[in-house]
Amino acid sequence: MSKTYVYLFRSVPRMAASVYLPKRGTMPKKGLELIRECQPGVTVFSIGFIALGALSVIYRDFAYSWQPVPAFHPGRNELAVVCGLFMIGEGVGLLFRRTAAIASRTIFPFLLAWLCLKIPSLIAMPGLEAAWLGFGEIAMLLAGGWVLFARLSGLENAAFFSHITGARGVRTAQILFGLAVLPVGLSHIVYSKVTATLVPSWLPFRLELAYLTGFGQIACGLAILFSIWPRAAALIETGMLALFAFLVWGPDRWFGITPKMPAAPPGVRFPLTAFLITWVIGASALLIAGDARKDGELFDSERDRDTQADLAESAKEASR
Repeated sequence: MSKTYVYLFRSVPRMAASVYLPKRGTMPKKGLELIRECQPGVTVFSIGFIALGALSVIYRDFAYSWQPVPAFHPGRNELAVVCGLFMIGEGVGLLFRRTAAIASRTIFPFLLAWLCLKIPSLIAMPGLEAAWLGFGEIAMLLAGGWVLFARLSGLENAAFFSHITGARGVRTAQILFGLAVLPVGLSHIVYSKVTATLVPSWLPFRLELAYLTGFGQIACGLAILFSIWPRAAALIETGMLALFAFLVWGPDRWFGITPKMPAAPPGVRFPLTAFLITWVIGASALLIAGDARKDGELFDSERDRDTQADLAESAKEASR
């Protein structure tokens, strides 16, 4: 009897490990190399996505105007919690090679639906730059998710997805990102006085910095759009967004007595949400940078076909 207990005691950890941990050899070498290439951007993206999901669960609500889900009762709070849990699951799934393909396949339509929430404001107020700013921010986020889908989904050989995965999908994501940056940079110029108030007071030339960052973002968007040193442009955009996150919406703002923006609600939730939104958009820029070489060419398409096939096999293995 004691031998049976000893056997069970030793076997349970092994069985648990076989279920929750990736098996050796599950993903071919090329697929693992692809995961490693994406890893910095994927990790940063996942952390921000998990944190945003946690906020939705904690506050039982969506991310303010960044997620303009119409008000309806009952069920809106419950839907926010479900979406938050989904975002947490997606973020965790992207971190493990056995679930990365499945996570990338589900996060892409989620971000696409998120972007569609911004369309009504564009239709209602097409001449308002703020509406295009909001649309551009989420479009940048979608572009990052598109890179994940194009590179990690393993669906390149599927006829329906062949034009939005692989090298073609990545280039389309680059184009979307380049276009989306333009209204975001333009907002710094159109709303220069508001932007200047967001610049920390200890920095000089706050109005000039508002114009500089606006023109800088527009230049980065055009460079990515037309493949003129796209990697450098995407890295510069990543750096600017990192500065925006920590200098404008950083930890010192989470516990401020007065809101950073006059119309912003008081408390920690709004600046923390703004910080995390900026974080994941910056992660999207980092993913775009990871797929743009200095000469403007994308990663080798033949290698991409091989790695996509490897990832498809890994996704099949994970679903079994």
